[in-house]
Amino acid sequence: MTTAEAATRVGPYQHYVYAYPHKTAYRRLPDRPSLASLWAAEPKDALSLYLHIPFCEVRCGFCNLFTRIGAPDGLTGAYLDALERQATAVRGALGESDDVRFATAAFGGGTPTFLTAAELDRLCDIAEHRMGADLRAVPLSVEASPATATADRLAVLAGRGATRLSLGVQSFVDTEARAAVRPQRRADVEAALARIRDTVIPVLNIDLIYGIDGQDERTWRQSLDAALAWRPEELYLYPLYVRPLTGLDRRRPGPGADAGGDPAWDEQRLRLYRAGRDHLLAHGYTQQSMRMFRRADAPPQGADDYACQTDGMIGLGCGARSYTSGLHYSFDYAVDMHQIRGIIDDYVSTGPAGFARAEVGHPMDAHEARRRHLLQSLLQAEGLRLDDYRARFGGTPADDFGPELERFADRGWLTDADPAVLRLTPEGLAHSDAVGPELFSPAVRAAMAAYERK
Repeated sequence: MTTAEAATRVGPYQHYVYAYPHKTAYRRLPDRPSLASLWAAEPKDALSLYLHIPFCEVRCGFCNLFTRIGAPDGLTGAYLDALERQATAVRGALGESDDVRFATAAFGGGTPTFLTAAELDRLCDIAEHRMGADLRAVPLSVEASPATATADRLAVLAGRGATRLSLGVQSFVDTEARAAVRPQRRADVEAALARIRDTVIPVLNIDLIYGIDGQDERTWRQSLDAALAWRPEELYLYPLYVRPLTGLDRRRPGPGADAGGDPAWDEQRLRLYRAGRDHLLAHGYTQQSMRMFRRADAPPQGADDYACQTDGMIGLGCGARSYTSGLHYSFDYAVDMHQIRGIIDDYVSTGPAGFARAEVGHPMDAHEARRRHLLQSLLQAEGLRLDDYRARFGGTPADDFGPELERFADRGWLTDADPAVLRLTPEGLAHSDAVGPELFSPAVRAAMAAYERK
């Protein structure tokens, strides 16, 4: 690659966009608006409920999520106490019960199944009795790890209405798991999968990662085939990132994705992505996004089936986000373990009044709302219907984001096969982690660049 080519190269792995704006764009809200005022004029008949558990038995080398390793005696109970106080305050801020309905629910983390079976039962009670979510009547997705997917925990989740269990496997090859700083044995993973299938939770998702040190097409195929043997209803294929302050960032010298990327590593990840995509498509899966593949005969489940571009989200827990049309808000964010422990301690000590106001967030004006809708729709394989965009915002995406869309088209990332839909080509989907960041607004870019990592 020449110097000129390197200067104009668009790396395919810029940023994983699972929510916009990213939490690093959030800031302290000087007016600390009350939740009652934020939600007063919001539609509340199709809300999403998310409960965050910030504990894991081990922190994987690639993980930059808000979670801590282990919990001293009594901390998980104290955390659930705080979660219940928060739920009571938030439910009160939403107003009359007849106006509030939940369309979907999820437990994430961290690892929700780090909690004991009795604590998971209590977590469900908080969602149902404090928030008013009928977990047996809406899709309920729960994240788990092989070590914590025990029979008693799974029985609680199945009994309380869980419709989807997402298992973070990452690799069925033991040496690759160790390279990703995820100590596990394939035999234990297989045993966990057997227990999950025994519970008859309708949808099993398996997460796999490509781009791990030492991984090649042969070992990647081994993991894919090992996962396919369980006929999971869903599979997520994630590119490995090396993010600041993570275990891999401390252990592996050289640039990671945040430092501009490594062309050879980018090519390796693209090659493995295409191999994985083609393998799953050949085995009866349909592609929902760059990451998500669903078995053709599986019942639809999960966040991609939920209109998160427009509907409100209620997040409970110190790492959860909440969305209104005018503000995205949360608590403080960190990756460093010491900082995370401090934020969890602050959360646990918060009284009822402290949960009645938004502390950290990012305002969403009309232009940011259009960006968010375009970004989150375009990154789905089905794309964005232009009549839907026009009905919501007036005009077309080309009116609002012409230069960005022209660049995507010039790179071969947009297809014009259906004039009624704005859709990425297969190569555009492969570059989703470059498409998304190019749609960030200048204000969000500046806020993310100014964020002080901690």
